[in-house]
Amino acid sequence: MRVEREVAGEQARRLLDEVASELAAARQPLATYRVQLHKDFTFDAAAAVARYLGELGITDFYTSPILQAAPGSVHGYDVIDHQRINEELGGEEGFGRLSRALQDAGLGYVLDVVPNHMGLGSGNSLWLDLLESGPSAHAAKFFDVEWHPVKDELIDKVLVPVLGDRYGAVLERGEIQLELHEGAFRIRYYDHLFPVNPRSYGHILAFRMDELEKQLGRGEAVDELKSILFELEHMPSRHELDPVRREERRREKEIVKRRVATLCAGSAAVRRHLEENVHIFNGSQGKPRSFDLLDKLLDSQAYRLAHWRVSSEEINYRRFFDINSLAAIRMEDPEVFEHAHRIPFRLLAEGSINGLRIDHPDGLAFPRRYFRLLQDAHILQRAAARAGPRWPQMEAAVKEELARSEDPRLRRPLFVVAEKILGRTETLPASWDVAGTTGYDYTNSLNGIFVARENADKLQKIYSRFIHGEIDFEELVYQKKKLILYTAMAAEMNLLARQLNRISEGNRWTRDFTLYALRAALIELIACFPVYRSYIEEPGHVDERDRRYILQAVACARRRNPAENASIYEFIGDILLQKFAAYVEERERPAQHAFALKLQQMLGPVMAKGLEDTAFYVYNRLVSLNEVGGEPEHFGSTLESFHEQNALRAQKWPRSLLATATHDTKRGEDIRVRIDALSELPEEWRKAAIAFARRTEGLRRDVDGRLAPDRNEQMLLLQTLIGAWPTRMSELPAMRDRLLQYMVKAAKEAKVNTSWIQEDPRWEDALRAYVEGLFALPPRHALWKGLQPFAEKVAHVGLHNSLAQVVLKIASPGVPDFYQGCELWDLSLVDPDNRRPVDFELRRRLLDEIRASSLTRVAQARALYGSWQDGRIKLFLTHACLQARKQAPDAFAGGGYVPLTARGPRAGNLCAFARTGPGGQLAVAVTPRLVAPLLDGAALPPDRFAGTIVSLEGFEPGMRLRDALTGEEREVRDGGLAVDRLFSTLPVALLTTGG
Repeated sequence: MRVEREVAGEQARRLLDEVASELAAARQPLATYRVQLHKDFTFDAAAAVARYLGELGITDFYTSPILQAAPGSVHGYDVIDHQRINEELGGEEGFGRLSRALQDAGLGYVLDVVPNHMGLGSGNSLWLDLLESGPSAHAAKFFDVEWHPVKDELIDKVLVPVLGDRYGAVLERGEIQLELHEGAFRIRYYDHLFPVNPRSYGHILAFRMDELEKQLGRGEAVDELKSILFELEHMPSRHELDPVRREERRREKEIVKRRVATLCAGSAAVRRHLEENVHIFNGSQGKPRSFDLLDKLLDSQAYRLAHWRVSSEEINYRRFFDINSLAAIRMEDPEVFEHAHRIPFRLLAEGSINGLRIDHPDGLAFPRRYFRLLQDAHILQRAAARAGPRWPQMEAAVKEELARSEDPRLRRPLFVVAEKILGRTETLPASWDVAGTTGYDYTNSLNGIFVARENADKLQKIYSRFIHGEIDFEELVYQKKKLILYTAMAAEMNLLARQLNRISEGNRWTRDFTLYALRAALIELIACFPVYRSYIEEPGHVDERDRRYILQAVACARRRNPAENASIYEFIGDILLQKFAAYVEERERPAQHAFALKLQQMLGPVMAKGLEDTAFYVYNRLVSLNEVGGEPEHFGSTLESFHEQNALRAQKWPRSLLATATHDTKRGEDIRVRIDALSELPEEWRKAAIAFARRTEGLRRDVDGRLAPDRNEQMLLLQTLIGAWPTRMSELPAMRDRLLQYMVKAAKEAKVNTSWIQEDPRWEDALRAYVEGLFALPPRHALWKGLQPFAEKVAHVGLHNSLAQVVLKIASPGVPDFYQGCELWDLSLVDPDNRRPVDFELRRRLLDEIRASSLTRVAQARALYGSWQDGRIKLFLTHACLQARKQAPDAFAGGGYVPLTARGPRAGNLCAFARTGPGGQLAVAVTPRLVAPLLDGAALPPDRFAGTIVSLEGFEPGMRLRDALTGEEREVRDGGLAVDRLFSTLPVALLTTGG
């Protein structure tokens, strides 16, 4: 037997070695391009842009999720069926056409996968199974439901908050209707359909039985109906947890449905009788008691229909953030994992996709384990393909060998990026088997260097005086997280507190902590948590990173509540730290570990809702810093910090995405770097803000003694208006509708004067009227005449920030990622504004013209820079830089990173670095920053950098480099490159050793 095991092990090792060699040679993305798929931009529409993207220099197409989503979904994150490719996008056939188009264009495909949640509704068979059978449903293992919540009336029920009014009012208006459909009973509420628990069919089938017998007498139809009733009485209940009995229930309930359908089809009298019963159950408006039958039937279901407002306090299934229509799934269950990933793994095996983007891994119970499962499943899939018919005999040995393997080729062979938001000082967990993040960390790192940090105090004074107050950002985030915990996510908070209370009650040392005190302490601790979440997975083990953050949160909560018993925070802290105090028995530890896991899953949504979706709309000092993953209390970042992060990425995460815009960013990438320019122009910004407030004062309205919009909302509007200022004044009126939508959304997100849960229509109307009044002012009004020169100056600074942003992103360590349409100016606002249709035909035509131009590269570059308003210069730079990256992949994709210093009068106005590869490959990126005092109108004259040198000491003297943008040759002299010569044609440079 031992010999057989050794032989099997050796065969498994050889097979894994072959697989590792195959995977090591697999293609890896060099540059990705993200598109949003939906019914108006289908697989065929995406296929039509494949050739254009390949010619632009993109290597990998990157899309939103493609599994079957809720009807009309505009994003794909509300998957309702993991076993189908979205029919609205074109289904399997449409995906096949897209796949062939991408292969013809030489493009790979990175697919967005949603492991944390599913969309709810009548199209989700798993959800319907859960509602029909409750905890005994097979689908019960899929959804994260608390079957024993705070409210006893909800034991073994799912709260479904979809009603537009209180349940009783909706019921007695006849809006909830019972229906008989193909032998099955169901509940309809407008477009919502809900199953009826077959065991409760007896309420309807037995109703008025004596009348049916009088009508038909004793006969086959009546006997069959009574037989069905007998079967229903003996059917296992929805509370059944025994696997055998649950399977019996699943089988018998379907048989009952078929028998009822057959009976209705064979007996018109029975069908009419049941239809009359349904009519009676549905009651009559004006007769309250007539709804008692339907009310009793609904009460016997495994769900409880409720007013949508109830969700914030009583919902008992874990949601994606606070969205009722997105229910979290238990990806830690092997069956759920296999079910959800069947199609993505099939597409990987077929070669239709070659990478995955994982949405919101912070929502998973075990993120590290999940990423390892992805990699192992991919490896085993390849091993099975190579083994062929031998696989069943080899599978166990290969899995055992893979678990022991330390081959680095098998660590992260599949390209996987995680949508992970990192704090300023936080790093991606090294234990995650991913290529890196989706790039928000890079967004903020790069953006920070365009902010004049020395003007932080001046911008703070301008802001404080404008809004007539002070906002402490740390305190704001703390308070907004508490607001979320008390309102939008109060239900999750209640369940978590109840779980902690059960732990407390289970031990005599802690049972004196009251439920109220535990809930209050939990709220404080979560509100104090400094990062998006901790990553405790194994019982009793907490790494140093998480230990530090937990202790910090506990200390903060204790400090903020000096009157509270400190031992309650020690109790919670010990559980999170998995310390297991001496009084904790062995049998109590699993419950404490389970609590720590559940709390972690809540941390991320609370941070995201409190910070990104609330505080970022309140703290308006410089809104370009209010970006996903940003920390706007820190006024920009240093060049040293930017270089440190780039160097770290080159060393540890060379395949991490580099994003400057995504479908979730708060504003377009070119708006962001325009608004950065305000930090360089504090005095002009102060005057512009004062003039704007004075000239629009008459447009504000009184709402209950307060003027709307308030000064903080005005500040947000003004910065947004300046950032989105069109390149042609004639286009300014078209901004009105976009700003109307944006400002109302921003006000609701801020949750100061109105909100999504508690709308204030009068305030929102006043806000709309203000924006409408603003755009109703004639072009020659003093407001526009005064604002236009300043907005144009800001745009000129933003132009150079944008060009620098393109070059730095493409040259930095990592995989540059482009959001749809951003190869031209991206002056979009937050979703849904940034999901407007993209004119790909225009972009294709402009790229063709650039590539076919008869001008020299130098002449073309100068011409495009001079006519920057149409955005072609950005397209030109994007194309040129991507081509350079393709020609030297070893330097850019996995090469070294060397920060370059500058000397001379404008050294502080430059960002420069070198990328090094094997065989002497070298690329040098040099871009300007903080250019406001250097501009001459819209131009940056090269002589502004006279006497400034980018040092290349240590590199070969006399080395000749070619500018990938203009084709010009540059020579290294005196240990460096003269910047005025580098910028003689364009104010940015990307030099390579290539031809």
